Amino acid sequence: MRPSDVQRLTVQETADRYAELIRAKSATGALAPGTAEVYTRDVHTFAELAGPERVLDDLGGAEVDEVLLKFAHKPDGRRRAAPAGGGTPAGAVARQSASSQARFRRSLSAFFRYAALVGWVQLDPMRAVTLRAKERGGLRARRRALTVEQADGLMGAARGLVGGPADPARRVDQRTELRDALIVLLLAAVGPRVSELTRADVEDFFVNGGLRYWRIFGKGGRTRDVPLPRPVADVLEAYLAEGRRLLDRGREPEALLLSWRGHRLARGDVQGVIDRVLARVDPEHRRSVTPHGLRHTTATHLLAAATDMDAVRRVLGHSDLSTLGRYRDELPGELEAAMRVHPLLRPEKG
Repeated sequence: MRPSDVQRLTVQETADRYAELIRAKSATGALAPGTAEVYTRDVHTFAELAGPERVLDDLGGAEVDEVLLKFAHKPDGRRRAAPAGGGTPAGAVARQSASSQARFRRSLSAFFRYAALVGWVQLDPMRAVTLRAKERGGLRARRRALTVEQADGLMGAARGLVGGPADPARRVDQRTELRDALIVLLLAAVGPRVSELTRADVEDFFVNGGLRYWRIFGKGGRTRDVPLPRPVADVLEAYLAEGRRLLDRGREPEALLLSWRGHRLARGDVQGVIDRVLARVDPEHRRSVTPHGLRHTTATHLLAAATDMDAVRRVLGHSDLSTLGRYRDELPGELEAAMRVHPLLRPEKG
C-alpha cells in the first residue's frame, strides 16, 4: 500500500516543478547556468521519453531501463552528418555518445533523489535499473586530445576561412565563415567550456596594455581574464569588424556569437561548426573532436610544452590543480623527447 504522503503527479508535472527548482538554484548562484541548462533539458527529455501523462510513482526500474535505451538510440542533433572521409556515411545521423548517456543517467539520478525526498515517488526506481553504463574510456578508440598535426590541421582550416572566398550558395546574411573560424580558434587555443563560449558577450573582450583579453565567466561565479594569442585576437577583430555585422539583427546586441537569424548561438550548434571546419582539413590529419575534446587539447599541449601548471589551471578556470590530471592526455613520442633532454644527464663539457 502506498503511504498517504506520496503525491500522484504526472511525469510532466514533476518535470516542470523540478525545472523550476533548478532555475531558482541557478538564479541564486547555487548552480552554474550551464549545469542548470543541462539538468532542465535532461528532465524534459525524460518526460518526453517516459510519457508525460504517466504517473511518476508508477515507473519502476524496467520503465527507467526503457527510457535509458530510448535515449541511447535518440539522434544527437548536434552532429547531423559526419565530415567527409570519416568512418560514418555522409548525412548519417549520430546517436548519443557514451558520455551523453552517462550524463543523462546522472541527471535522472539527481531527479529521482529529489522526487523521493519530496514524496513524488515511494521508492527511487534508479535502484532497480538493470542497464549499466559502459566505461567511457573503453568506448573511445582514440584520445580526446588532438595531436599536434591534427590540431594544426583544424586551426589552419579555421584561419583559412578568414579572407577566403565567400560561399556563393549562401546569402550575405548567412555567411558565417568568420564566426566559425573564431569559434574553433577560441576552443582550441583557450579551451573554454562550451557554455562559457556561448554565454560570451562582446563587452567581455577588452584591450589592456596592447593585449586583447577575454573575461570569462565560469563555474561558481568565478571570472578569469585570459589573454588571447595574436592570431586569435586578429580573427576576433575581423569578426567584430565585419562578420558579426552581417549577422546582427538587433535581437541580442550583447551576444558575441550569433546565428544567421541573429540570435545568440546555442550550445548544441557548436559541434556543427566544428564539423564544418573539420570537413576542410586534409583527411590524413582529420579526426572528429567535440568542444570538450578541444578543451583537453588545450590543456594537453600547454602542459606538454612545460607551461606552468598553475597558469594552465587559470586558463582553464579550474579551482584545483589536481583537476588538471583529468585533462592531460598522453601524446606520442613525449616520453622519448623528455628523456632526450633529461636535466641530470646533460652532455659533459669538453
